[in-house]
Amino acid sequence: MHMNPRIEKDRQLILDAQKKGKGAVFKTYVKLSGPGWLQSGITLGGGSLSSSLYLGVLVGFSFMWLQPLAMILGIIMMSAIAYVTLSTGERPLHAINKHVNPVLGWGWLIASMMANLVWSLPQFALGTAALRQNIVPRLLGPEVMPEIPSKMIAGGIFLAICLTFTMTYGAGGKGTKIFEILIKTIVSMIVLCFLGVVIKLSLEGKILWSEILGGLVPDLSLFTKPTDIIMPHIQKVADQFQSFWTNMIVGQQRDVMISAAATAVGINMTFLLPYSMLRKGWDKYFRGLAIFDLSTGLFIPFIIATGCVVIASSSQFHGQPAQGFVSEVPGGEIIGEPAKNLIGPYYGLLKNRVKHEIGAEAYAKLTPKGLNAAADALPWADKRMAAILVKRDAFNLADTLAPLTGPVIAQYVFGLGVMGMAMSAATMLMTINGLCFCELLGRPPRGWTQRFGSLMVSVGALGPFFWKDAAPYLAIPTSVFAMVLLPIAYFAFFLLMNQKSFLGENMPIGAKRILWNVLMALAAGAATFGSVWSLWSKLQWLGIGLLVGFIGLCVVVHFLRPKRLTA
Repeated sequence: MHMNPRIEKDRQLILDAQKKGKGAVFKTYVKLSGPGWLQSGITLGGGSLSSSLYLGVLVGFSFMWLQPLAMILGIIMMSAIAYVTLSTGERPLHAINKHVNPVLGWGWLIASMMANLVWSLPQFALGTAALRQNIVPRLLGPEVMPEIPSKMIAGGIFLAICLTFTMTYGAGGKGTKIFEILIKTIVSMIVLCFLGVVIKLSLEGKILWSEILGGLVPDLSLFTKPTDIIMPHIQKVADQFQSFWTNMIVGQQRDVMISAAATAVGINMTFLLPYSMLRKGWDKYFRGLAIFDLSTGLFIPFIIATGCVVIASSSQFHGQPAQGFVSEVPGGEIIGEPAKNLIGPYYGLLKNRVKHEIGAEAYAKLTPKGLNAAADALPWADKRMAAILVKRDAFNLADTLAPLTGPVIAQYVFGLGVMGMAMSAATMLMTINGLCFCELLGRPPRGWTQRFGSLMVSVGALGPFFWKDAAPYLAIPTSVFAMVLLPIAYFAFFLLMNQKSFLGENMPIGAKRILWNVLMALAAGAATFGSVWSLWSKLQWLGIGLLVGFIGLCVVVHFLRPKRLTA
């Protein structure tokens, strides 16, 4: 039994509420929630923002069902992790190493630390850009200050705020509670900011709610064809080149649908959850609270925030060509200037179209000047397709919203939501890495060991300067390693959930066990399918080889290590 008076008080609150009924339990759970909101803080980051934006560009409202379903599958496995951890009180790394496989345990830890360090770079880049472009452009914007000093000052401010929040968590006790309140506040701010943008768009008549509600019903035909809004634009392309655009769009739609199942929950989130609960002193009496906490503190903010971004992006970008690239009609006047960040991606799409027409061999012989000329010489319909599909970012959306919502909502409210996303994610990456570093060294999760682990993530402050150049070299190996490990980590907890020698009397039995196993099989199966698909799309046979090699190493170590003690 835990001797911390606060934990004893919380446990008694739960037991008393259970005697009074469901209403009292609900109120108590709301009061005591915390770790689920921390999960929300990490998942509502730059990755969720960019994927939600592109969902809106690519398929409009048609995939409104996708992110809720993917998150439900993630929460099923997170709930299983919570159940296993709180039933035994054993640190998960030790439990996996002892009862499943040490290769998996240490791989899980290393993959989580890699993810923390690498994914901090885009969070800092996004947060710094939001400060410079949206929130204080008159102080740090490109018009009033050179780029390098502006990025250094904005990055320093962003880093100082994140470190202050993280060190509060490292203090433990009341510091942990204050940290949870701060993260809840930031997550709530993110949700309210994006919700405010959608409400304003709705009042302006720019959103069709019937289409949004229709998007909550899965349309599996999008595995094989573009949306009805995109198809008329493809049909304007010459017959022999329509397949190029159709195949590219359908391929991207499949990738988005499948990778969402694999990435709704990041591997470092699976590490944070059990250790954040153990740090609070929770035990088996808190299992119901943990599942409630995930279902509310993680699911609801994630769905509202990402849903609002998809809605805003769809309303402005789906089926609409980016400004400044192509006229409304063939031979017409091009209106406006293109956004600088879209010029490269736009020409990238056109160059792929040129390559499709002339073949890889002839394409390789073209000079840069000749390639640009070939791209510029493409028909109007192809250029329009490229302008429709070019991938916009949060700042392009803010610029597009300004005439509709006014500069205050478009720049400041939306910008605050973007910075909040980056800040909560960066702060949580620091926090997770502190816990990972303590576990790596076998030290208690507190003190200077945890602080040093958190400070390691300060490398993210280099993001505004190097992320674009470093992304291919850092993001792909990290995401591949995490994709290999995530479904295997899921199956590790699946096995622990069914291991009598580990869970003892806490192992679910009867109908509950069947329900847990069916739900976990669905979640782990979806993650595995998504992982294999993503590995294949990135590395083909090399990716599959890495997955098979890792599983093979686990099998070898399983048979070579000393025989486990049995109950």
